[in-house]
Amino acid sequence: MVQNEMSVADFAGRQKHIELDGIVDIPVDVAYTDIGQGQPIILLHGIPTWSYLYNNVIDAFAKEYRVIAPDFLGHGNSDQRDLFDRSIEVQAKMVLRLMKALNLEKAHIIGHDTGGGVSLILAIKHPEVVDKLVLSNIVTYDSWPIDDMLALGNPEWIKKPVSEIADFLLEGYEMGLSNPEQLTETFKEGIRAPYLTEKGKISLIRNASSLNTNHTTSLVSRHKEIGVQTLLLWGVDDPWQTIADGERLHTEIPNSTLIRLEKTSHWLQQDSPELYISNILQFLYE
Repeated sequence: MVQNEMSVADFAGRQKHIELDGIVDIPVDVAYTDIGQGQPIILLHGIPTWSYLYNNVIDAFAKEYRVIAPDFLGHGNSDQRDLFDRSIEVQAKMVLRLMKALNLEKAHIIGHDTGGGVSLILAIKHPEVVDKLVLSNIVTYDSWPIDDMLALGNPEWIKKPVSEIADFLLEGYEMGLSNPEQLTETFKEGIRAPYLTEKGKISLIRNASSLNTNHTTSLVSRHKEIGVQTLLLWGVDDPWQTIADGERLHTEIPNSTLIRLEKTSHWLQQDSPELYISNILQFLYE
């Protein structure tokens, strides 16, 4: 049941903005939520979403933790200019630079989809900044980009009207939910909002074109180096990032726990928010 949905206006209204350099060739604007107090948690979204994906769970985490949820470069309300790379390697640099700007030495990292790919990079290449790690239906191995994202990344899609992009996105959100009642009007409006302008449409296409399988296949031999406690929280109905990937990661990440969420698909934060919250909080308590 969806209980805590925020309107897109309310969610965007409490986001902060910061200009960061040292990530790409130009300073870039990063939008992020920063609420609550206590140990920091960083929530990392994927494509074709933005941090609004967490709108239904973020306040529950903020009751006990400081929750930081950035929009990746080119995503959401962060910089959408057609001037920089948006790969997961660059997004990892953005997270590190944001942490430095916020004086965060370490945080719990919670990643989903391409945000999970970013989380793997952080845990393997920058383990000093990761406290505990949560990976949910993440891009890994060579299971991505999926066909829809390969299509979206074609520059020819720039010729398509925004209305066609809106329909395309909606179809993907529908396919990634096991519980159709969770596809509320509030969610449909909020999750698509940043991409329903000409600038947002082009940015979304560039985000898709930046997806690079090599950035995760190059990490496979290093999964065993992840030393932090890791929760693999996986929606088993996911048609794209399947449970087989979660099971394989469980065999490769030494200090990992795999929890399968039944009747839950790819967008598990929206599909089963109560289970998502309770399992992560229990893991962080341990």
